Amino acid sequence: MFWKDKEKKLIKPELFSEIAEELAKTIHSEASNKTNKPTQIRKFYEEVMRFDSMLKVNPEEFDNLLPYMKMLNAKAAYAMGRDLVSKGFKDFIKKSLDNIDDKDDFDVFAGLFEAFMGYYKFHNEKSERPFYQGGI
Repeated sequence: MFWKDKEKKLIKPELFSEIAEELAKTIHSEASNKTNKPTQIRKFYEEVMRFDSMLKVNPEEFDNLLPYMKMLNAKAAYAMGRDLVSKGFKDFIKKSLDNIDDKDDFDVFAGLFEAFMGYYKFHNEKSERPFYQGGI
C-alpha cells in the first residue's frame, strides 16, 4: 500500500498527493451532519501523531507501541458504531494499520495521514463555502 519498493525504501510517488487526495475526497463524500466531522477525524490523527512523537524520542519502542497503534482499529470500529466515522474512514485506518510491520511503515503511514488531513480540510472548507450567485 505504501511502498514502490520497500527494500530500497522507495515510497509510492503518488502516496502523499493523488492517493491521499482521493482518500480525502471519498471519506469526505461519506460525511453527514454527524459522521466524519473534522474534529472526529482529527482525534485519530492526533493519536497517530502522539505515537510518532514517542517513536522519534525512542525508536526502539516500536514493538512495544505496535499493539497500541493497532488498537486504533477498535477505536475506529467503535466510532463507526456510533456513526461518528464512516466505513470508508474505518477501512482507511484498518488497511493502513494492516500494512504496518516496522517503524518505516509507521513513518510512511504518519505522512499519509498528514497529507490526508490537509486534503480533508481542503475539501471540507470547499464544501462549506457559500456559492456566489450574484451578477457582476
